[in-house]
Amino acid sequence: MILSEEQDRKMLDSVSKEKLFDLFFLHIRNLWRVDGLYFLGIEEKFGTNVATEIDASCWKLMGKIEAKELKEVLEIKENDISSFLEILRNTGWALYQTKKEIDVTKTSVVFRVTECKVQEARIRKGLDIFPCKHVRFGYLKSFAEELNPKIEVVCKVCPPDKKTKDFWCEWEFKLLS
Repeated sequence: MILSEEQDRKMLDSVSKEKLFDLFFLHIRNLWRVDGLYFLGIEEKFGTNVATEIDASCWKLMGKIEAKELKEVLEIKENDISSFLEILRNTGWALYQTKKEIDVTKTSVVFRVTECKVQEARIRKGLDIFPCKHVRFGYLKSFAEELNPKIEVVCKVCPPDKKTKDFWCEWEFKLLS
């Protein structure tokens, strides 16, 4: 039997909305698990610096791809900061981070991860904190540039920076005039 996306949609149509959300978030967690497992494998064989370099390259490309596809799927036509935030909140990264804070003005968004699942998993496993600033900056910069080249990405704090009392990382997105 050959199955199509249309048949998969019909199958999923019979699933309750609550179960669809459960399924959706399960797949997001699984994608991040795969990302982490690949990273750990590369890190173990070649070291943290090489693993981070490869990770940064992948995520930079992913930022551009994800921005373009989310804008299309969500049918967003505007380039303002609220449209940017709507797209950002629908990324796999933002949805995976279930403990976050967002501050919004007309021209900027501040996005904070208060409990980072990646860092906290590494700590539970007895691993060093992942110096993710370079990786996340490349991802968020290419993401923002794809949506609106006038959005500046500023990292306020992100590992290897020391974790603050209240959050792991803080990113500001400013719409320049």
